[in-house]
Amino acid sequence: MGITRKTIKKMAEAIREFLLDIIYPPHCPGCDRLLSSGELVCASCDTAIKRIAEPVCKRCGKPLQNERVEYCPDCAKKRHCYKQGKAVFVYEGRIRQSLYRFKYGNKREYATFYAREAAALYGDWIKRRQIEAIVPIPMYPPKKRRRGYNQAECFARSLGRELGIPVEERLVSRTRNTVPQKELKEKERKRNLKNAFQFMPNIVKYKRVLLVDDIYTTGSTMDAVSEVLLSAGIDEAYYICISIGAGY
Repeated sequence: MGITRKTIKKMAEAIREFLLDIIYPPHCPGCDRLLSSGELVCASCDTAIKRIAEPVCKRCGKPLQNERVEYCPDCAKKRHCYKQGKAVFVYEGRIRQSLYRFKYGNKREYATFYAREAAALYGDWIKRRQIEAIVPIPMYPPKKRRRGYNQAECFARSLGRELGIPVEERLVSRTRNTVPQKELKEKERKRNLKNAFQFMPNIVKYKRVLLVDDIYTTGSTMDAVSEVLLSAGIDEAYYICISIGAGY
Protein backbone atom coordinates (compact mmCIF):
# COMPACT_ATOMS: atom_id res chain seq x y z
CA MET A 1 0.00 0.00 0.00
CA GLY A 2 1.60 3.25 -1.15
CA ILE A 3 1.98 6.49 0.73
CA THR A 4 -0.82 8.93 -0.03
CA ARG A 5 -0.33 12.56 -0.98
CA LYS A 6 -2.02 13.57 2.26
CA THR A 7 0.51 11.58 4.29
CA ILE A 8 3.42 13.07 2.35
CA LYS A 9 2.03 16.55 2.92
CA LYS A 10 1.74 15.94 6.68
CA MET A 11 5.29 14.58 6.80
CA ALA A 12 6.63 17.59 4.91
CA GLU A 13 4.79 19.95 7.25
CA ALA A 14 6.22 18.17 10.31
CA ILE A 15 9.76 18.41 8.91
CA ARG A 16 9.21 22.07 8.09
CA GLU A 17 8.05 22.86 11.63
CA PHE A 18 10.99 20.92 13.09
CA LEU A 19 13.50 22.90 11.01
CA LEU A 20 11.80 26.19 11.84
CA ASP A 21 12.01 25.38 15.55
CA ILE A 22 15.77 24.96 15.15
CA ILE A 23 16.32 28.10 13.07
CA TYR A 24 13.73 30.24 14.86
CA PRO A 25 13.22 28.88 18.41
CA PRO A 26 9.56 29.21 19.45
CA HIS A 27 8.44 31.70 22.07
CA CYS A 28 5.55 31.38 24.48
CA PRO A 29 2.48 33.27 23.16
CA GLY A 30 1.60 34.26 26.72
CA CYS A 31 4.88 35.74 28.01
CA ASP A 32 7.13 35.53 24.93
CA ARG A 33 9.81 33.55 26.76
CA LEU A 34 11.86 31.01 24.81
CA LEU A 35 10.26 27.54 24.74
CA SER A 36 11.72 24.09 24.47
CA SER A 37 11.29 22.39 21.11
CA GLY A 38 7.80 20.94 20.77
CA GLU A 39 6.18 23.25 23.32
CA LEU A 40 3.52 25.74 22.26
CA VAL A 41 3.02 27.53 25.59
CA CYS A 42 4.84 27.56 28.92
CA ALA A 43 3.24 25.88 31.95
CA SER A 44 2.69 29.18 33.75
CA CYS A 45 0.82 30.79 30.85
CA ASP A 46 -1.10 27.61 30.07
CA THR A 47 -2.59 27.88 33.56
CA ALA A 48 -3.02 31.67 33.58
CA ILE A 49 -4.66 32.06 30.17
CA LYS A 50 -8.44 31.94 30.45
CA ARG A 51 -10.17 29.87 27.78
CA ILE A 52 -13.83 30.34 26.93
CA ALA A 53 -16.18 28.01 28.77
CA GLU A 54 -19.94 27.74 29.25
CA PRO A 55 -22.14 29.58 29.85
CA VAL A 56 -21.70 31.70 26.72
CA CYS A 57 -23.94 33.80 24.50
CA LYS A 58 -25.68 31.48 22.03
CA ARG A 59 -25.07 33.93 19.19
CA CYS A 60 -21.64 35.58 19.56
CA GLY A 61 -19.96 33.28 22.08
CA LYS A 62 -19.18 35.86 24.77
CA PRO A 63 -18.84 34.33 28.23
CA LEU A 64 -21.78 35.00 30.55
CA GLN A 65 -22.15 34.90 34.31
CA ASN A 66 -25.77 33.76 34.34
CA GLU A 67 -26.32 30.32 32.78
CA ARG A 68 -30.06 31.01 32.50
CA VAL A 69 -29.47 33.83 30.02
CA GLU A 70 -29.23 32.84 26.33
CA TYR A 71 -27.83 36.03 24.83
CA CYS A 72 -25.45 38.80 25.88
CA PRO A 73 -26.91 42.34 26.05
CA ASP A 74 -25.62 43.19 22.55
CA CYS A 75 -27.09 40.12 20.84
CA ALA A 76 -30.37 40.39 22.78
CA LYS A 77 -31.15 43.74 21.20
CA LYS A 78 -29.85 43.43 17.64
CA ARG A 79 -29.88 41.01 14.72
CA HIS A 80 -26.58 39.76 13.31
CA CYS A 81 -25.90 38.73 9.73
CA TYR A 82 -23.70 35.83 10.77
CA LYS A 83 -25.32 32.60 12.00
CA GLN A 84 -23.22 31.96 15.11
CA GLY A 85 -19.76 32.66 16.48
CA LYS A 86 -17.21 31.25 18.88
CA ALA A 87 -14.12 32.59 20.66
CA VAL A 88 -11.10 30.78 22.08
CA PHE A 89 -9.85 33.05 24.88
CA VAL A 90 -11.18 35.78 27.15
CA TYR A 91 -9.62 39.11 26.18
CA GLU A 92 -7.69 39.87 29.34
CA GLY A 93 -4.26 39.59 30.95
CA ARG A 94 -1.65 37.64 29.04
CA ILE A 95 -3.85 37.03 26.01
CA ARG A 96 -4.40 40.77 25.61
CA GLN A 97 -0.62 41.29 25.50
CA SER A 98 -0.17 38.22 23.33
CA LEU A 99 -2.56 39.53 20.69
CA TYR A 100 -0.85 42.92 20.69
CA ARG A 101 2.49 41.25 19.86
CA PHE A 102 0.78 38.97 17.33
CA LYS A 103 -0.84 41.92 15.57
CA TYR A 104 1.85 44.58 15.77
CA GLY A 105 5.06 42.78 16.78
CA ASN A 106 5.37 40.26 13.94
CA LYS A 107 4.81 37.30 16.28
CA ARG A 108 3.15 35.23 13.58
CA GLU A 109 4.39 32.03 15.21
CA TYR A 110 1.68 32.43 17.87
CA ALA A 111 -0.91 31.45 15.25
CA THR A 112 -0.06 27.76 15.69
CA PHE A 113 -0.98 27.85 19.38
CA TYR A 114 -4.18 29.82 18.76
CA ALA A 115 -5.25 27.43 15.98
CA ARG A 116 -4.61 24.25 17.97
CA GLU A 117 -6.59 25.61 20.89
CA ALA A 118 -9.42 26.61 18.54
CA ALA A 119 -9.43 23.17 16.91
CA ALA A 120 -9.47 21.43 20.30
CA LEU A 121 -12.41 23.52 21.52
CA TYR A 122 -14.48 23.78 18.35
CA GLY A 123 -13.34 21.11 15.90
CA ASP A 124 -16.54 19.12 16.43
CA TRP A 125 -18.68 22.26 16.26
CA ILE A 126 -17.10 23.17 12.91
CA LYS A 127 -17.58 19.64 11.57
CA ARG A 128 -21.26 19.60 12.52
CA ARG A 129 -21.82 22.82 10.62
CA GLN A 130 -20.23 21.35 7.51
CA ILE A 131 -17.89 24.29 6.99
CA GLU A 132 -16.50 24.26 3.44
CA ALA A 133 -13.96 27.08 3.62
CA ILE A 134 -12.22 29.38 6.09
CA VAL A 135 -12.25 33.07 5.22
CA PRO A 136 -9.97 35.51 7.10
CA ILE A 137 -11.22 39.07 7.61
CA PRO A 138 -9.32 41.01 4.93
CA MET A 139 -7.02 43.95 5.56
CA TYR A 140 -6.81 47.05 3.36
CA PRO A 141 -3.94 46.23 0.90
CA PRO A 142 -1.74 49.31 1.54
CA LYS A 143 -2.08 48.75 5.29
CA LYS A 144 -1.15 45.09 4.87
CA ARG A 145 1.94 46.03 2.86
CA ARG A 146 3.06 48.43 5.58
CA ARG A 147 2.60 45.85 8.34
CA GLY A 148 3.91 42.98 6.23
CA TYR A 149 1.10 40.53 7.00
CA ASN A 150 -2.54 40.14 7.98
CA GLN A 151 -2.81 38.48 11.38
CA ALA A 152 -6.24 37.05 10.51
CA GLU A 153 -4.70 35.26 7.51
CA CYS A 154 -1.96 33.78 9.72
CA PHE A 155 -4.58 32.40 12.09
CA ALA A 156 -6.73 31.15 9.19
CA ARG A 157 -3.86 29.25 7.55
CA SER A 158 -2.90 27.56 10.82
CA LEU A 159 -6.53 26.66 11.56
CA GLY A 160 -6.98 25.34 8.04
CA ARG A 161 -3.99 23.03 8.49
CA GLU A 162 -5.33 21.78 11.82
CA LEU A 163 -8.79 21.02 10.45
CA GLY A 164 -8.02 20.10 6.84
CA ILE A 165 -10.29 22.86 5.52
CA PRO A 166 -9.28 25.10 2.57
CA VAL A 167 -8.54 28.75 3.28
CA GLU A 168 -9.93 31.37 0.88
CA GLU A 169 -7.90 34.54 1.41
CA ARG A 170 -9.24 36.24 -1.72
CA LEU A 171 -12.93 35.47 -1.43
CA VAL A 172 -13.54 38.88 0.17
CA SER A 173 -11.44 42.01 -0.33
CA ARG A 174 -11.27 45.25 1.62
CA THR A 175 -11.86 48.05 -0.87
CA ARG A 176 -11.11 51.05 1.30
CA ASN A 177 -9.31 52.01 4.46
CA THR A 178 -11.36 52.54 7.60
CA VAL A 179 -10.89 54.12 11.00
CA PRO A 180 -9.92 51.53 13.66
CA GLN A 181 -13.18 50.17 15.09
CA LYS A 182 -11.98 50.48 18.70
CA GLU A 183 -12.01 54.27 18.31
CA LEU A 184 -15.69 54.43 17.37
CA LYS A 185 -19.09 54.01 19.00
CA GLU A 186 -21.44 51.26 17.79
CA LYS A 187 -23.43 53.33 15.26
CA GLU A 188 -20.24 54.90 13.95
CA ARG A 189 -18.74 51.43 13.44
CA LYS A 190 -21.54 50.46 11.06
CA ARG A 191 -21.12 53.63 9.00
CA ASN A 192 -17.36 53.18 9.03
CA LEU A 193 -17.66 49.72 7.42
CA LYS A 194 -20.37 50.55 4.88
CA ASN A 195 -19.23 49.37 1.44
CA ALA A 196 -15.77 48.55 2.82
CA PHE A 197 -15.82 44.91 1.65
CA GLN A 198 -16.33 43.28 -1.73
CA PHE A 199 -17.02 39.67 -2.72
CA MET A 200 -14.60 38.23 -5.28
CA PRO A 201 -16.44 35.79 -7.59
CA ASN A 202 -15.00 32.27 -7.49
CA ILE A 203 -15.49 29.08 -9.44
CA VAL A 204 -16.21 26.99 -6.34
CA LYS A 205 -19.59 27.87 -4.87
CA TYR A 206 -19.52 27.63 -1.10
CA LYS A 207 -22.64 27.41 1.04
CA ARG A 208 -21.18 27.50 4.55
CA VAL A 209 -18.03 29.42 5.45
CA LEU A 210 -16.14 30.21 8.64
CA LEU A 211 -14.86 33.75 9.11
CA VAL A 212 -11.83 34.22 11.37
CA ASP A 213 -10.32 37.27 13.05
CA ASP A 214 -8.19 38.11 16.07
CA ILE A 215 -10.61 40.04 18.33
CA TYR A 216 -14.41 40.33 18.44
CA THR A 217 -15.95 43.44 20.01
CA THR A 218 -19.45 44.43 18.86
CA GLY A 219 -19.55 42.24 15.77
CA SER A 220 -19.80 45.10 13.26
CA THR A 221 -16.93 43.76 11.13
CA MET A 222 -18.27 40.20 11.17
CA ASP A 223 -21.71 41.47 10.21
CA ALA A 224 -20.35 43.60 7.36
CA VAL A 225 -18.39 40.72 5.82
CA SER A 226 -21.22 38.24 6.43
CA GLU A 227 -23.67 40.54 4.69
CA VAL A 228 -21.43 40.66 1.60
CA LEU A 229 -21.12 36.86 1.57
CA LEU A 230 -24.86 36.28 2.00
CA SER A 231 -25.62 38.76 -0.78
CA ALA A 232 -23.27 36.77 -3.04
CA GLY A 233 -25.22 33.55 -2.48
CA ILE A 234 -23.54 31.92 0.50
CA ASP A 235 -26.16 30.39 2.79
CA GLU A 236 -24.52 30.64 6.21
CA ALA A 237 -21.56 32.47 7.69
CA TYR A 238 -20.08 31.45 11.05
CA TYR A 239 -16.99 32.74 12.78
CA ILE A 240 -14.21 31.98 15.21
CA CYS A 241 -12.10 34.69 16.77
CA ILE A 242 -9.03 34.26 18.92
CA SER A 243 -10.33 36.41 21.75
CA ILE A 244 -13.49 38.12 22.97
CA GLY A 245 -14.56 40.31 25.89
CA ALA A 246 -16.99 39.19 28.58
CA GLY A 247 -20.71 39.55 27.95
CA TYR A 248 -21.77 40.46 31.52
